[in-house]
Amino acid sequence: MDHAKKITIFVPEALLKNALSATGQGITATIKQGLELVSARRAYKGLRKMRGKVDFSIDTKTLREDR
Repeated sequence: MDHAKKITIFVPEALLKNALSATGQGITATIKQGLELVSARRAYKGLRKMRGKVDFSIDTKTLREDR
């Protein structure tokens, strides 16, 4: 595990209960998963900005034939 930091947070009880139910995991794992999703959002946003701006050297017909 990377270097961890102990924190105290206040969250609405209903939000925590729903999140725990959705993940089926404990509090720490649920909070960690939520933070990872927030971090990933930035990467997805960057990828969406690049849509249509990157030229590939292979065409889609060739990619489909490779299946």
